[in-house]
Amino acid sequence: MLLSVSCQSDNFLSSSFLQSSNPSFISLKRTKKSFQNIYNKPQSLSLSISCSSLKIVRSPSLDKHVVKQNKIRFVQKLKTLLLSKPKHFLPIHILAKCRAYLCIHKPRSILSMIYRYPTIFELFTIPMPPTPFNATKSGYQLCVRLTPAAKSLAMQELNLKSAMSGFLANKLQKLLMLSSHRRLLLSKIVHLGPHLGLSPNFQSRLCNDHPDKFKIVGTSYGMALELVHWDPELAVPLKSPPVNRGLIVDRPLKFKQLNLRKGLNLKRRHRDFLMKFNELPDICPYNTSLDDFPKSSLEAEKRACGVVREVLGMMVEKRTLIDHLTHFRKEFGLPNKLRAMIVRHPELFYVSLKGMRDSVFLVEGFDDKGVLLEKDESLVIRDQLMALVAEGKRIRREKRKARINGTILDDCDNNDNVEVEDGDYDNGDYDDGFENLFDSEDSDLEYDFHDDDNESSMLYANGGNAVFWTGDDNGDSEPW
Repeated sequence: MLLSVSCQSDNFLSSSFLQSSNPSFISLKRTKKSFQNIYNKPQSLSLSISCSSLKIVRSPSLDKHVVKQNKIRFVQKLKTLLLSKPKHFLPIHILAKCRAYLCIHKPRSILSMIYRYPTIFELFTIPMPPTPFNATKSGYQLCVRLTPAAKSLAMQELNLKSAMSGFLANKLQKLLMLSSHRRLLLSKIVHLGPHLGLSPNFQSRLCNDHPDKFKIVGTSYGMALELVHWDPELAVPLKSPPVNRGLIVDRPLKFKQLNLRKGLNLKRRHRDFLMKFNELPDICPYNTSLDDFPKSSLEAEKRACGVVREVLGMMVEKRTLIDHLTHFRKEFGLPNKLRAMIVRHPELFYVSLKGMRDSVFLVEGFDDKGVLLEKDESLVIRDQLMALVAEGKRIRREKRKARINGTILDDCDNNDNVEVEDGDYDNGDYDDGFENLFDSEDSDLEYDFHDDDNESSMLYANGGNAVFWTGDDNGDSEPW
């Protein structure tokens, strides 16, 4: 499809450029009469804008961050489930009901996934609880918990987030200030929670620790977090990063230049559009709304880019999923074709196609080699977790080689004598798939584990009321 517009030759790029969701080609046609009057007054030009999709130039240095997170996605999800329980463990037959959250589909079993991370998870048995549900059963049931090393890292992360409560409150306060009504649905904030560095129980902790700033209100769409009071000093947009052009003499440039990441080349017309876009005055996303500007105007897109830039700047790794941003289109005043707008501005954002869902990066948060410029303390703990996972991979590889050579007759990973209700268990000796285990990134913390066996689920969910979790009322006693 072609879109033809008419404009003057001295200002051929205007807001009509935005009518195309993904403009990638512009052709200029001048009539014969225009050439005859070439020395006269500037004539009108006919622009044909092709709406074919813009080609995304991949950046391996940025894509590796998505791949790195996908490697430990199962570890992060199972760790979140275990830490949500009073005694930090779960029976395997209960964990089998969480397949959708863990993204484990049959015929792959949960036990085979747990065995892939011997330095993170460990299995143990406990007696069957003496309840009417298990009156006909006897013996022990298999459970999973974190290893001491993994639990130590998890406690360090929780303590770090508790110490950073004030900083995280200011970050969430800025996020709410971007909303037109100064409130956001909790179900939407949960999607951004891990990327913002929030703890899973942020809903209760923030309101209890900062009742003068936040409160939970009911809306027709569900419970929402509302901003009671905000600090005007926080409503300051990110500063433009300094540009080092490597010039020997510091003098004004003769020609305009566009700051792009290394290896990225754009069409001339696209480059000219971005230059004119950057010449527009900055618009503060905290003090303006979408209604302040005409729809599909350059000013409206300037504000939308500022909102996305502010949100990405709040993220721990300066990135998130595009699907997460689309949840806030109405609240933040973002355009319907949000992905097209992000792709149209490679000088600000980078879209990674790794995984089933696309991720968006804030380009200014990384250097030319893809290294994060401002590294959060929680990322240091995550790197330690990655090292622990790599250590478990090395141990399993050595055991597999020793078993092939006949050095080890019995592998400690084989628990064939244990009766488990995970009937599709298959602990094969194939490669653990640590390099390309998952194809997508999904960091949602909330999931509804509702099933038909409500009473059985409540038995393990409410550890404080069920006798299954402790042998007596003493909280320090071991589970029985």
